[in-house]
Amino acid sequence: MTEEARVSQDDGSQDEGDAASQQSRWTRGRRWLSRARASSGHERHTLEIIGKSTLAATVSWFVAHDLMAARTPAFAPFSAVLIMQVTIYQSLLQALRYLAAVSAGVCVQGALGMLAGPDLLTFVLVALIALTIGRWQRLGSQGSQVATAAFFAFATYVSAGGDVQRLGQLGQILELVGIGCGIGVLINITVLPPMRYRSAEDGIRALAHSMCDLVSDIAPPLRDGSLDEETAWHWRQRANALGPLVGQARAALHTAVESRYYNPRLVLPGGSRHEDFSGYQEVVDALERVTYQLTSMTRTLHQWPQDESGEECRRFLRDYAELMDAVAVVVRHFSEIDARWLTSQVRGLRRATEAAQERRAELVEHTRQTSLLLSDPSRPYGILLAEAARLMDEAQHSCDVLHHAVQHAAETGELSEKATG
Repeated sequence: MTEEARVSQDDGSQDEGDAASQQSRWTRGRRWLSRARASSGHERHTLEIIGKSTLAATVSWFVAHDLMAARTPAFAPFSAVLIMQVTIYQSLLQALRYLAAVSAGVCVQGALGMLAGPDLLTFVLVALIALTIGRWQRLGSQGSQVATAAFFAFATYVSAGGDVQRLGQLGQILELVGIGCGIGVLINITVLPPMRYRSAEDGIRALAHSMCDLVSDIAPPLRDGSLDEETAWHWRQRANALGPLVGQARAALHTAVESRYYNPRLVLPGGSRHEDFSGYQEVVDALERVTYQLTSMTRTLHQWPQDESGEECRRFLRDYAELMDAVAVVVRHFSEIDARWLTSQVRGLRRATEAAQERRAELVEHTRQTSLLLSDPSRPYGILLAEAARLMDEAQHSCDVLHHAVQHAAETGELSEKATG
């Protein structure tokens, strides 16, 4: 083969690789949108926040720029987006803190500007006082906005012509911030009010949905032999993203109270009082340990040697895919958890866990009948078998935790009370 032919062949291979990579990205994008449409997990929450923030920013800009003809209209949309929170209670709380922080910054600048004039020494004093006020714990995460507002106010103050105009511009900043906060809170109340995190039950569902989606997506490439480094890398990234969902599930019970303050959905059908089954905290702890094993397993798959091939290798991956399908069924039961039907759901969960344990036993048995090197740490098979054992141990533990919690609740009368409530 001539040099030109080899170059042409290499270019063709590269083009095919780029096309396959682009197609893979489109496929992942479609799956991401499918997950957002199918379940109230991280993906849907992301789209909701983006959409509501965009609407709030647009309305705020229209009011500030088109209706008020403000000199610094960006304060309004910036404020509207900043206070867009998971719950309405948090939106109101952050809006009040933000208004307090901006007012403090603007007032510091206005007072010092009138007393000392807009020079460098004044800026030093403004920065010093604003940063000190920003450390006040009552302002929370909005404390940094004291200095930010003071600096913007200083720039506005310097560019204005006289004292009257300067004070007018500083007053307009406060007005724009108030308008932005008001629009942001109003849209958060009226457009898809955030009741999704109303209970630990919803936090568990969101976490389990994401886990189920990940495990379900792992199985097909293993089964058909299309595993590649880029796909495994995305699995690893998604596994790492499960950590924040665990945190959300932990905070969900606390957020449940906040979500019901000032929320219009309470007056709608289905907005009645809701309390959590007390065993959910233990379930969240157990599922967190499952996420650790998923993270470890996806890391091993990401490091899969490209030179591993042969019929025994393909058989191993097919058996592993069967185990992943079985684990997905187990996790899916957690994604459908409902305190009203826990007793029957636990029975289904135990059957699914037993089936997954059988798939793991078959995987181990089939692998032992091959010549695959299980004790060689440079080969992935023994490591993946260990990952499968640990994953099933944690899945079994999660099932047992829920089973024992339901039994205890049935004995104390808690479960029957919630089932009839």
